[in-house]
Amino acid sequence: MAARLNYRSIAMSHFRQEFIRFAIEREVLCFGEFKTKAGRLSPYFFNAGLFNDGESLKQLTQFYAQAILFSNIPFDMLYGPAYKGIPLVAGTAIALAEMERNVPYCFNRKETKDHGEGGATVGAKLQGRVLIIDDVITAGTSVRESIALIRAAGATPCGVVIALDRMEIGQQTGRDSDGLSAAQEVQQNYGIPVAAIASLDDLLFYLRGNAAMMQNLQAVQAYRDRYGIGKD
Repeated sequence: MAARLNYRSIAMSHFRQEFIRFAIEREVLCFGEFKTKAGRLSPYFFNAGLFNDGESLKQLTQFYAQAILFSNIPFDMLYGPAYKGIPLVAGTAIALAEMERNVPYCFNRKETKDHGEGGATVGAKLQGRVLIIDDVITAGTSVRESIALIRAAGATPCGVVIALDRMEIGQQTGRDSDGLSAAQEVQQNYGIPVAAIASLDDLLFYLRGNAAMMQNLQAVQAYRDRYGIGKD
């Protein structure tokens, strides 16, 4: 049993490092000085919208599918919040089908349609346990709206899967230490798990082992030390 758990841990670590490498190579994860929504100056920036061609979207959603399977979150269908969640949820459904897990999916409209098929969503009917697919969690607005829409349809939100967990103190705590991250706030407020393909700690691990990226390590570590959640 211990050997199987160790193998699983190694496999998870490997695919997280592969994701970080992939995101940097695509310049989706880049380094410099960037102002976040919280007004903090971050030494790195992640923009999932730059996975903007067929090959990169295919690879990205394969990472999502792996993260979902590693998470062991029980679910019946996928949901993607507009707009970034639309290609993510469709691509992830395809990737899961290629892994022999065929599940329905849907996404929302920004404005409810009152003609044709009508309704607030497109795709499969919201029912059962619904897993939300998004890029990141910042203020949690997208997740909050998604949960409300899913519950209004009579379905059950069962979890959230994101690309990168920044592991920063969230906005509800209002302080820069001893608080919860945005992902942890979602878990606490709604009682559902949040899984990520990779985290800020995975990024730091990657930087430590990559000589060409060492110049970014000090700034990212300092940011982690100042704004990051505790290392349990």
